Amino acid sequence: MTDIGVLLVIVVFLALVFDYINGFHDTANAIATSVSTRALTPKRAVFLAAGFNLFGALISTGVAQTIARDIVSPKLTTQEVVIAALLSAITWNLLTWYLGIPSSSSHAIVGGIAGAAVAKAGFGVLQWGGLGKILSALIFSPIVGMILGFIIMKLLNYIFGRFSPSRVNHGFKKMQVLSAGLLAFNHGSNDAQKSMGIITMTLIATGIQAQTVLAPPLWVKLACALAMSLGTAAGGWKIIHTMGGKIFKLEPINGFAADLSSSLVIWTATVFPSLHLPVSTTHVVSGSIMGVGSAKRVSAVRWGVAQQMLIAWVVTIPATSAVAALYYFVLSRFM
Repeated sequence: MTDIGVLLVIVVFLALVFDYINGFHDTANAIATSVSTRALTPKRAVFLAAGFNLFGALISTGVAQTIARDIVSPKLTTQEVVIAALLSAITWNLLTWYLGIPSSSSHAIVGGIAGAAVAKAGFGVLQWGGLGKILSALIFSPIVGMILGFIIMKLLNYIFGRFSPSRVNHGFKKMQVLSAGLLAFNHGSNDAQKSMGIITMTLIATGIQAQTVLAPPLWVKLACALAMSLGTAAGGWKIIHTMGGKIFKLEPINGFAADLSSSLVIWTATVFPSLHLPVSTTHVVSGSIMGVGSAKRVSAVRWGVAQQMLIAWVVTIPATSAVAALYYFVLSRFM
């Protein structure tokens, strides 16, 4: 048997690695639109996103508590389960990043936790009520993003339609700097909490933290925020190319509308006391871009690319669940 302290160190290390990879894997979500419209240079956009990601990650802990409590009960979660889940999510994120596919880190970690837990104790170990709530948020948030993106774009067209396109684009290039920072802040406030929740789950399972205290300690918040920020600074250029140009040819006003609608959806899911739900920034931003493009005309959206992304989204949870189960079976033989 491996010492509990060693396993805890491995869990924390892998959680921070996942956060770092999440940072560069999901950098595209916050900056793809501003880079593709040339509102920001790639280097400035990445560092702007890194700074706002760090700030956002320190703001709230509600999503971390949902991850720690609502997928599997912390008292039933062993460190082997968490390690298998993290290895599965990391594997999936690296594979999709290499292929340039904007997939969901949220789906990957939820699928990983569920798959590893089921491999250990069967389907009865899952918190079906909480898991259903999380899956509903992951499914419906991009749809809400699409609808909101469509509405906001229509409103902007109505307000600024009488101005010349060059004047509108010049003004919204400046506005995109603000909207990219806002989206990066919201990305950090939601996504970094997933690793915080995983580490907190492990601290409770090992008895280091009381079961009644679900909020992550300060050192966990700081470590996860810094890891995501450093990952964001590393960039994720393949996914930026897909998000920024392959779904819909963006102009500055379109990029602003997509960023704003995405931020509103993520912020609502993160801070509302009755929600505190993890959502996929990748899914929400992609949905918003599709909604914005549809407001111009439905044919302006490259639905073939959107279909490929949708397949990746659907496959993520079952794939990471299966891989996590496999990792668990291997780990259980050696730990």
